[in-house]
Amino acid sequence: MATINSVLNSFLFWAAWIIIPFIMEMVPAIGNIFILFRKHKRIKQKTKESEEQNLGFYPEITLMIPVYNSAGTLEACIRSIYESDYPNDRINVYLINNQGKDNSFQVFCRCQSKYPELIMQWLNAEQGKSKALNMALFNSKGKYIINIDSDGILERSALKNLIAKFEADPEIQVMTGAILIEPRLIEEYPWVFPKLLRKTEFMEYAQAFLAGRNYASETNSVYTLSGAFSAFRKSAVLNSHMYNTDTICEDTELTFQMRYNKKEKVQICENAIFFVDPIDDMNKLYTQRQRWQRGSLEVSSMFLKDKLKVNRMFSDPTVRTLVYDHTFAFPRMIWYLALICLLFMNYSMQMVLFSVAILFLGYFVVGFFYFFSTVVFLKPFKELQKYYRKQWYVVFL
Repeated sequence: MATINSVLNSFLFWAAWIIIPFIMEMVPAIGNIFILFRKHKRIKQKTKESEEQNLGFYPEITLMIPVYNSAGTLEACIRSIYESDYPNDRINVYLINNQGKDNSFQVFCRCQSKYPELIMQWLNAEQGKSKALNMALFNSKGKYIINIDSDGILERSALKNLIAKFEADPEIQVMTGAILIEPRLIEEYPWVFPKLLRKTEFMEYAQAFLAGRNYASETNSVYTLSGAFSAFRKSAVLNSHMYNTDTICEDTELTFQMRYNKKEKVQICENAIFFVDPIDDMNKLYTQRQRWQRGSLEVSSMFLKDKLKVNRMFSDPTVRTLVYDHTFAFPRMIWYLALICLLFMNYSMQMVLFSVAILFLGYFVVGFFYFFSTVVFLKPFKELQKYYRKQWYVVFL
């Protein structure tokens, strides 16, 4: 009996600590890598001539920029639009002021004088961000509508690359861009720990968009558009319920509309990059992630109330993502807290440390797989790719 108990205890230990994370995270991650490199190979086969042919004609587009106390970042955002390689006379910019109290309007006026080639309009909204965005949608012009945040900047070729992908595939109705942390701002931090925190955030964003969402795009399982940088065919978004005012995650809600109501695929344009500022501190990081999780649950409740069943986990990517994020990912925190408890359950220190070492080794391998995959997708951006490569050691964190 003692032998049987010992075997059972050992099996449960290894199942909980090794087998479950191996099956649920490490094996799928390795599969994801093959899909990502297959996508890269397909992208590589596209010639420069075909890309230029796709944008022989520049369609008129509208950029919507929600503004809320954005005086410190607004000019840089507008300047990045002006300096992009998309013709300024084909861009309409709507700045939607959502009850801001600072001098953002004065910044807008200054930018009108500095960048006269840009067609810009200022709209005042007093009913929240979602209704402000809907106001801009109703006033929009052109074939495509692009939403960007006022506290970030566009990479020079982002708009052109985004529209080129739309024009190359008429089936694409909605896309998200790739969000990255601005490297220059990371390097401005003087202290080691604050800079390391921002480098970890940079690595997370790069892998989340250029690896994670690229894979999700290939399998039609993108969970949410990025509120900081997303794009639509005007005909598609105006035929939806547009931005919902009943949730704090209007971008996720619109994603669910497109998937469940309109039956559209949600894709990513991996070479359309939008740079955002690094997070200020740990408190704001916590608040940001808490808001994301709350919004995720709110929107899921709206669309999946009668669909959250175990058998749908294998057929519905949204249900699978939701279940995984709120169940299987949780043991990562439990592992650290359970170490002391395991010692009181007659597991030796040697066994506990050995199992943790195996787990970390597995995650390091997966992390470097994603690292090299992301390096490949950054190939068109040499300086950015060089900076990303230098942060290889952050994978261990």
